Formats: sequence, structure tokens, C-alpha cells
Amino acid sequence: MKTNYSITSLKRWSCKSKEIPGIPQVKSIHVYDFDNTLFSSPLPSQQIWAGQTIGFLQTYEAMAYGGWWHDSSILMATGQGIEKEEPRAWEGSWNETVVDLVRCSVETKDALTVLLTGRGETNYADLINRILTSKELDFDLVALKPEVGPSGVYFESTMAFKQAFLQDLVLTYKHAEEIRIYEDRPRHVKGFRDYFEKLNKSFLSHPADQPAPPRKPITAEVIHVCELKSSLEPQAEIEAVQKAIARHNQSVLNGGPNPHKAVNKPLKIVENYLYLGHLINQNDSARLISLCNVPSHLIDSGEVRFMASNILIAPSYARKDVVQKAGGRGKKVMWQVNGVAKYEDRIWAARVTPISEAQVYTKDPTPTVVLAIRKGSRPIDASKITNWQPVSAEKAFMFQTEIGDKVMLEIQQDEGHPQAQARGRGRDNQNKRKFNDDTDVKENWPKPGEPNNRPGDRHGQGRYFNRSKANFNNANNPNAAGNPGKQLQGNNFAKGNNQQGRNHGGNARGGGKNRGSGNRGPAYKSLDDYGPNNFDGPSDPKGQAPGAMVMDY
Repeated sequence: MKTNYSITSLKRWSCKSKEIPGIPQVKSIHVYDFDNTLFSSPLPSQQIWAGQTIGFLQTYEAMAYGGWWHDSSILMATGQGIEKEEPRAWEGSWNETVVDLVRCSVETKDALTVLLTGRGETNYADLINRILTSKELDFDLVALKPEVGPSGVYFESTMAFKQAFLQDLVLTYKHAEEIRIYEDRPRHVKGFRDYFEKLNKSFLSHPADQPAPPRKPITAEVIHVCELKSSLEPQAEIEAVQKAIARHNQSVLNGGPNPHKAVNKPLKIVENYLYLGHLINQNDSARLISLCNVPSHLIDSGEVRFMASNILIAPSYARKDVVQKAGGRGKKVMWQVNGVAKYEDRIWAARVTPISEAQVYTKDPTPTVVLAIRKGSRPIDASKITNWQPVSAEKAFMFQTEIGDKVMLEIQQDEGHPQAQARGRGRDNQNKRKFNDDTDVKENWPKPGEPNNRPGDRHGQGRYFNRSKANFNNANNPNAAGNPGKQLQGNNFAKGNNQQGRNHGGNARGGGKNRGSGNRGPAYKSLDDYGPNNFDGPSDPKGQAPGAMVMDY
């Protein structure tokens, strides 16, 4: 612990040019986190990326110029992009309750107001100051993680950086009686509480042969703020990631800079077809979920994930004859709930029947919507349910589905072998398509309202990108389930059934064993992880998938 603390030394942490209050003036210190506490920073969409790719994207070493939290172009793409958002102060991207608290802090004469974020100072200082200025938030200090601290220290983690800064802060303003920290991440909330408990103990006792403590204990309050959740528009998100990959690949091919020590191999995006099904929209999914009576302790503990995303037609990439039997992608079908059941307190499901349809096609004999599954269970086991309970008239509601694919994108190393890049060649590459270059995204993504199918597409299929952004990858359904990675690859297509009229159908599917990002750090969870609409198969953070949100910044 150093012995000399001054305002001049403290200002070296800040990337904002502003005179800060004198030491005797400050009686209270208010510290605010930026990402998803004050500002709704976009997270990688679990409706777009497979679980292991979400984990990969957020690591420091993901690409030559950094991952999701290290490449400023991602944050610049928030909303409609910086050119449109800056004049309107990123309206809709703020936690307005926390904004009001910041303004109260600024107006408090004896309070020091600080923004503290683990985003890198080199890449983000200008952008974050512009965002704050647009909202007229006048912090005294804006502290971002430097490559090297003021005393020449390299920080191994964001928490190490923040604790070093906070120590300088409270030892400089030694007359401050309290410090309040606003933070959304439970792990950081605990880390700050533990840190100040330990720091205050050091102020109370010291060896007799050592100097007296530099200050008396400070009252520390860490306020856990509900995490804000947002994503980029699907098309904008994929274009942003594709551009980052293009920059990475160019650096690899040219032997250029690799400041983040990324894997020194080109990368590519491939799409992984998980299943073809009668897809259920978000509102109807929420209504269906309300039918299952899952014990609250299972929800709170993360044992159960909600689904209600589809009625399965075929796993993986459906054959042409299966698509034709089902009526083609884009076909809409009306259904009515006529029963509910649970299987061994592990699977909750609804039985449905088509309305005014001479013929529908589903994978299994009984049309079933899997509503929720317990961790370690398989949605396919819903087909074992035999004891269906009838529903009351008010619960026998009707809903509409649309036939479509559940597709997730993966980032993989590009080995450069044509046979590995061609769609449909070889078992290890089935149901996947590579984005060849940066223009591929722009050419193949649809304009809103474009149809799903175009003449001449393989197997009569409209390319995955010929889908309205509003309906991207069933993105209007946050409960849409599906296995990440390659779990549904191969040629093991189950036989389908033609359904005549009512009371026939198939089993919903989409869960299974999780694959993730390996040891990429703890999952990012917060107070609102437990709501009924926050689950999406194994990619879901409550499903404990290794590919859950990892905030590596």
C-alpha cells in the first residue's frame, strides 16, 4: 500500500478532463458501473449464436482485435448506430432510474460521482465519454481499465483493476464517510462487499511497529441493480461480428498485429440447422408456459428451463420430402390446447390439436408442445406421456404457428478445405453453411418482409437469410429451444406422421446435453434471470450451460 495519495495522482485514473473536488469537501462517494447498470449494452443474442460461440465471442482472445467487450464497433452499433443514436442521446438504452440517481449524486455538493467500468481505456474512452455527454451526465471521474495502471501495474482481471482504483479513491478522499457502489453483476457485488469488509478490518488494526492506518473505516454499501438486457438487431449483429472476423482474418493472413493473442487461424461463421418445426411466437409461448405448474423452488434454483417454442416436424436439416409433407416453410397452422401433463416431475407439456386442417405433419403421433424441462432431462421423453389431463375452457386457447427452421450460428476455425466448407458434404459439415466474406452477409440478409422461400433454393428451401428481421431464427420467441453446436447433425431423421384432423401430432424437441465454451469463466446472471421468458434451451444462462453469458471485461 503506497503512502502518498493526492488528487493529482487520482486523476491519472480518469479519462475525463475535469477538475475534481478537494479532499476535505467530499463526504460521500458514489460509484456507478456502466454496462447493464447505467447503460443497456448489447449482449450476444442467444437467438443467433450457439452457446459455445457466445462464450467464445466474449473472451479477450477471441479475435486479433479483441472480442465482444473489447471491439468498440459492437458498442457503436447499439440501437441504430452511433450516427443516429448520438443526437438522440441513445434514447431507450438507459436505466432511467440509475440515470436519476447519477443526477442526484452530481447535484449533491459533498459527493464525488464516479463512473467505473472494466472496458479498456484505449478503445472505449472517447466512445463512453460521448455517450455520457449526450445524456448530460457530468461525472467527476470516468475510470476505464488502462493497459497499465498509474503505478505501472498490469491487472489480471476487471475486479483487480476496480479494487485497485477503489483503494486509491477511498484513501485519497480519507474524510469521506461512506461509499455507494451500483453494480449489476452478482459476482462483482459480492466481490466489492468482501473487499471493503477486508479493507475496513485493515483500518481497525495494525502491527505496533507499523504506521497508523491511513484512514478510519468507511461505510460501504453495494447496491445490486437489476441487469439490463438488450441485443442488436439480428442483421446488424451478424454484420458487426462478420466485420470483426474479416479484420481478424486479414490480420492473420498478413501477419499483422495480434494484440489480444488470439488464435492465429482464420475464422468463419457457419449455420447449424437444429430442427424444422411449427414455430410458436413469443406471446403464445408465454400463454402456453402459464399452463405448467412448476414448483417455484425449481425455477429459483435454475433446475428448470422453459421452452414452449415449437411442435417438432424433424430434427436437424429437414429433407425435401419432409418439408413438402409438412406444407412448406412459411405455412401457418391454427392449434388448440386440449390437455396438459407432466412426466416424472421432469417434463411439463401441453397436448394440442390442429383446427380446420385436413392434414398436418409432425414428428410423433401426439402433437405436443414441451413447456418446460428439468435439468438433465430430454424433451423427447415427452412422447412417453400417456396420462393427459383435460384443460378448462379458458385454458383451451388457440394459437397460430408458422413452419420454419431453428438455426444457430457458430464461429469456427476456417481450415481452408473446400470440402469442409461446402454445405452438405460430409457428416461433420452437414446442415452448415459458411459465410464466405463480408459481402455475403449483406447480399443474403433479407429486407423486412421478404418471403422465406425463393425459386431455385436447395431442397426448395428459402435461404436462412431470406427471413424478416422481425422473425429471424424465431427471434420473436425468447423461449425457443435448441441444442447448440453439432448435436443434431447427421442422417438420423425420424419418420414423420401424416395427421388427419384433430388429436394427432408430434413431440416437441430441442433440448439435450449442453455443449459450451469450456473454462471461460463464470456465467453472467442477475436478479431478473429467473423470469418465465428467459430460457432458450442449453444456451440459457439458467440452464447452467458453459456457453452462458461470460462478461470478460
